[in-house]
Amino acid sequence: MNIENIWNRFLSTIKRKVNTLSFNTWFRDSKLVDISDNNIIIIVPTPAHKKHLAESYIDIIKEIFNEITGTNFNVEFLLENEYQKNIVNDNNELDEEIGVPFNNPEKANLNPDYTFENFIVGESNRFAQATALAVAENPGKMYNPLFIYGNSGLGKTHLMQAIGNYIIKNTTKRVLYVTSDQFINDFLGLNKKDKDGKNFDYIDLFKDKYRNIDVLIIDDIQFLGNAPKTQNEFFHTFNTLYDDKKQIIISSDSSPDDLKHLEDRLRTRFNWGLKVNIFPPDNELRKEILRKKMANMDFSSHMSEDAIDYIANMCHSDVRSLEGALTRVCAYSTIFFEEEITLDLAIEALKGTISSSTNFKNDIQKIQRVVAEYYNVSVDDLKSKKRVATIAFPRQIAIYLSRNLTDESFPRIGMEFGGRDHSTVIHSCDKIANEIKNNKQLENIIEEIKKKLE
Repeated sequence: MNIENIWNRFLSTIKRKVNTLSFNTWFRDSKLVDISDNNIIIIVPTPAHKKHLAESYIDIIKEIFNEITGTNFNVEFLLENEYQKNIVNDNNELDEEIGVPFNNPEKANLNPDYTFENFIVGESNRFAQATALAVAENPGKMYNPLFIYGNSGLGKTHLMQAIGNYIIKNTTKRVLYVTSDQFINDFLGLNKKDKDGKNFDYIDLFKDKYRNIDVLIIDDIQFLGNAPKTQNEFFHTFNTLYDDKKQIIISSDSSPDDLKHLEDRLRTRFNWGLKVNIFPPDNELRKEILRKKMANMDFSSHMSEDAIDYIANMCHSDVRSLEGALTRVCAYSTIFFEEEITLDLAIEALKGTISSSTNFKNDIQKIQRVVAEYYNVSVDDLKSKKRVATIAFPRQIAIYLSRNLTDESFPRIGMEFGGRDHSTVIHSCDKIANEIKNNKQLENIIEEIKKKLE
């Protein structure tokens, strides 16, 4: 059998059966090396590949090989050095790859509780979780830099630290997690002088900390906006790590294009890799989070489905407010010795505590409703792909108002309008803004809609 031909046919087939992310993560860097005695040996790049392929893809792999060759095979996944005949000589190399990590969570500033296993996945964060796992399994190779953004309390820090903990657990790579405030403080420390009035030692310590590593995770990069000198230092740190093919992971509350207080050269570099947005959890994910949190709490009371629905519907902005509401309800039931958390108890416990976090003066859905009513179209029309002028123009106005009257990012607004690209949102905002300058009638319409929103 021609091994290369069989493997190429296998790759072509599996690529049609799985999504691109899964193919690139699990199959692209693997290789068929031996077929004999009804056994197949496939070399994979990491121990994680061995485990995941054997547990999740073994059936489809065997099925495809059977289709190609007409024979049933046993499949074995090996690392390159495991496949070599002289395994003894390669033991040191194997130990270096999967042995005791050079780093540890404490030294890397990581919370060991933040893992992929306890990150609850739903439609709003599924893509972010998948790409984060792909980066964790192939740091410096898959997506570099990885830029995760979204509102506060949606799980950005959890995902970033999960990447770091995964890398530390499975490799010897050196990982460092810091907030932008920590980076700023370390940079300001370069102004320290020794007794001879020099700061060479501090400079060396700074560069060793931030450049002699394999993975840099920096949280809340937007806070570098008011520190131009620190931005310059981060620019050089970024270049050094990127040129050395070290993994860079960054988070922000906004997309790179919205970080106007950062230098253009930094925003450009943030766009080199992959940008991933985390959206607020939908209702099903919020309820799943509540159930998982309840299961992990040392708490004897039972919560009714009505109570879970109520809390999930009242706290829709972020996960932190959801957890805070759950903690309050549980504390309330404990104090009053209630064995079951009912709907009435949840309402009583949360009375007057979460209205400010759940009522928005001008949310996107409200803007869509008011604009649709004004132009006598439906909200579904605004979210549709229809391009007729009677729908396209009201849609652009609704997008413009969503950008100007809410704190939502371009990608988030695009998602609310039928999954449009952020560039489409920017175009709509610019178009309406320019037309308002020269069209008094449109300006009056905009003001009238704003009054209706108020």
